[in-house]
Amino acid sequence: MSEESIGPRILTVIPARYASTRFPGKIIAPLAGKPLVAHTYSRAIQAKLVTEALVAADDTKVRDVLVPLGIPVVMTSPDHPSGTDRIAEVAAGRDVDIVVNVQGDEPLIDPNTIDAAIRPLLERPEVMMCTARGLLTDPEDIANPNVVKVVCDTRGDALYFSRHPIPYIRDAADRAGAPRCHWQHIGLYVYRRDFLLQYAKMPQTPLEKLEKLEQLRVLENGFKIAVVETGYEALGVDTPEDLERVRALLEN
Repeated sequence: MSEESIGPRILTVIPARYASTRFPGKIIAPLAGKPLVAHTYSRAIQAKLVTEALVAADDTKVRDVLVPLGIPVVMTSPDHPSGTDRIAEVAAGRDVDIVVNVQGDEPLIDPNTIDAAIRPLLERPEVMMCTARGLLTDPEDIANPNVVKVVCDTRGDALYFSRHPIPYIRDAADRAGAPRCHWQHIGLYVYRRDFLLQYAKMPQTPLEKLEKLEQLRVLENGFKIAVVETGYEALGVDTPEDLERVRALLEN
C-alpha cells in the first residue's frame, strides 16, 4: 500500500457481511491462524496504488475480532442489500477519488490484479468503473451458472455479463477448433467515488433482476465498464467446502 500523498486518493473497502446465507459467520471463520477476512486485508494492502484500506462490517462480531489485529474497521448499516451499498456508505463520508471493492471472502486476492484494475481509471478519464476477467478452460466452469462470464469489445470494455456460457459457439466444427474465448468475471470493482454514489442510488434494472448480477445495472444505464485481463484464478469462499480448499492451498 502506497505511502504517497501525491496523486489520486485511492481507498480499498472490503465489505464483511457476517450473516452470509450459505455460510453464516464465514467472514471471520478461522483460516491458517487468522480470520478469513484478515487474509483478504493482508493481500489487499499490498497493492501499490492503494492509499488506504479498511473493512466495512455489519456486525460487532467482525469488528471485535479484527481490531485487536490492527485492522481498521468501519461499522455500517446491517440493512444494506448488497456490498456495493455498504461500500457507498463508507465512500460517502470519505474524501477520496477512487474506491476499490475487494470481496471479503477472497482471501487469495492478487494485489497485482487490484493495481491492474485501478490503472484504467488513471489512464482513461471517461472510465467510471473497472473490473477484471480471467480465462476459463474447464468445461464444467464454463457451464456452471455460479461462475459468471463476461464478453468484451475490442477495446476491452464489457459488452455483457451472464451466468450462461457466452459467447455461444453455434457450429460444432467451430466449437472443436475455436480459440479459447470464455472469460470468468473476477468480482473485483474499482469506481470513481462520485460514480459509485450515483450507481448505488440507481434502481434495479430488468437484466440485473433476471441474471441476479448487479453490474448489469451499469451497462443497462449506458455506462461503460473497463475490464482488465488477469491470470488470477478467483477462489471465493461461499461454503465450508470452499474454506477447506483454500486452507489446503495455504498449507501447501
